[in-house]
Amino acid sequence: MKIKKGYVDIPDGQVHYAWREGVGCPIICFHQTASSCGSYFRIMNNKELKNPVYAFDTPGFGGSFDPNGMPDFRQYAGWLSMAIQALGLGPFYAIGHHTGAGICVELSASEGDRVKGMILIGPYPMTSDEREGYRNHFSEPISPTADGEYLQRTWAYLKELGADIELDVHHREVLNHIRAYHSRFQTYSAVWDYDFTTPYKKATCPILIMASEEDVLFPFLKRSKELQPNASVATVGGANFEPDLSHEDIVQAIVKFLEEYP
Repeated sequence: MKIKKGYVDIPDGQVHYAWREGVGCPIICFHQTASSCGSYFRIMNNKELKNPVYAFDTPGFGGSFDPNGMPDFRQYAGWLSMAIQALGLGPFYAIGHHTGAGICVELSASEGDRVKGMILIGPYPMTSDEREGYRNHFSEPISPTADGEYLQRTWAYLKELGADIELDVHHREVLNHIRAYHSRFQTYSAVWDYDFTTPYKKATCPILIMASEEDVLFPFLKRSKELQPNASVATVGGANFEPDLSHEDIVQAIVKFLEEYP
């Protein structure tokens, strides 16, 4: 299947996206920090998935515009909502990985009539204390250094998260993180300020949740199920890079989910 790319204009700048044709209700994908829409290309290329698929670069990442100041999480979701509406997309299924899972949850809260279902890879219904613990570990800014040491440090950081399972993924993610060295701090600051749990508990659309056992957010998968007892659960691998490294399992779970909730 041919993946096409484009830009959509919203008041604050341009949002970059990729898409492929299909039949039926569109599926819209949101990536983790500090990745890009490219993390969904293997899912988009899978012929078992028949729906049209769109994947957006969150502002500050990939080809999208760089925000000023310190936006809050609802602002990020709002920008992406504007991009979706500017493309004329109606009701959709939302797929979110890590930060992208939060985008899905916020969209389900702010415009639930448009979100037909959520597929959440690494949902994170944390307490405020837990969010602060993750903030201390994942929010350190990456800043360029004259000797290039920050490149090696970023390579090691992503290796620790499991990107080295596949060299091409590791290489791409280093480039994504270096491109977003400032936006990474902006967005993570918004993520840890955001109360994922409350809107997640209130969501009424069908939900599919999953996470690799090696995912840093795997400890919250059980809680995610407890808070949404009717949610479907899928088993996947891929450490913290499931859409790349476990794309076949994810597609199978999505196809089954869409058959149950067409």
